[in-house]
Amino acid sequence: MKAQIIQIGNSQGIRIPKMMLEETGISGEVDLQIMPDGILIRKTRKPRGDWDAVFSRFAESDDELSEDINTPGDFERKEWQW
Repeated sequence: MKAQIIQIGNSQGIRIPKMMLEETGISGEVDLQIMPDGILIRKTRKPRGDWDAVFSRFAESDDELSEDINTPGDFERKEWQW
């Protein structure tokens, strides 16, 4: 789809059709990223926005976090002097 760059005050912008915004779920604030061949517009992600869902799934499972914490890594097994 083609769009025209328009003047908005001292800045410039584009009009994005409502259908495209609804289909992508984009509204409000967005992230802009400069790419080699243009500008990428993405939904703004909230840091740690999905933590509640992740912790809920973890709480429902039978996994024990403490088991993972005490597992020695390569450094502990090979390089650490005990």
